[in-house]
Amino acid sequence: MTSGVARMPFFTETRKRRLEKAAFYILSTALVAFWLIPLVLAFFTSLKSMDEIMGKGAMWAMPKEWRFDNYLKVWTSVGMGRYVYNTIVITVPSVIGTLALSSLAAFALAFYSFKMNKTVLIMFIAGMLIPFQMLMIPVFRFTDTVGLMNTRMGVILFHVAFQLGFCTFFLRNFFRQIPASLIEAPRIDGASDYRIYWQIILPLARPSLAALAVLEFTWIWNDLLWSLVLLQSDALKPVTLGLANMQGEFISYYNMTAAGSIIAMILPLVFFLAFQRHFVQGMTVGAVKG
Repeated sequence: MTSGVARMPFFTETRKRRLEKAAFYILSTALVAFWLIPLVLAFFTSLKSMDEIMGKGAMWAMPKEWRFDNYLKVWTSVGMGRYVYNTIVITVPSVIGTLALSSLAAFALAFYSFKMNKTVLIMFIAGMLIPFQMLMIPVFRFTDTVGLMNTRMGVILFHVAFQLGFCTFFLRNFFRQIPASLIEAPRIDGASDYRIYWQIILPLARPSLAALAVLEFTWIWNDLLWSLVLLQSDALKPVTLGLANMQGEFISYYNMTAAGSIIAMILPLVFFLAFQRHFVQGMTVGAVKG
């Protein structure tokens, strides 16, 4: 009897944990399934004909006839291939330039002691708080004045400029967690600041840089505002403007738009999956000390 009484609390606690774990997985699965509903509907829509879409069938029903040629049509006839190429040309240099400049700025703000250190940091943070919509007219006029209107370089430069504040703030907080001894010891041995930055700081900051790369790649890839303001030629438009152009005045080809949306999401998804491990590490840096 004594032995049975002693085991009851342990059994009850174990059962409680199992129930909590089961409830967590059930709720998580339900949330993921609910979140995937629009994606599944878009996938089914991309494989239907317009007659089937405009008919009386349920929009969540599977296609009666699987029209995989919709993807080929949207890639060639609509020009999605050109839109994807333009987006890659804009996004990749923007991400590289943002990470390069923000890491240098964060290195200076984290390890250099100068009079305007806090002021410069506040300026970076303040820049994050300005709504982009308020800057549309000044950016448009400035770009037109300096000759960057309707060029990929103009879009790239403004992406770098407007993403610099957040990235600098993010990396500066990470750099502040690096022990000062890792910086002072190489300086005593005669290492230059550039060598310390390149051979010590950047390898240690790889998780944070990977996390920022994933975020920035996704944000810039999905940008519509600055491309709409700064690009006028159809030959230079990215996927967001390309998808917007598919919306006709009187009729919309929902199957083509859905197929284009699926194509547009493939590369960011592949990029995220490739850097998923580094992304999780970067987002959890500093969460646990010791």
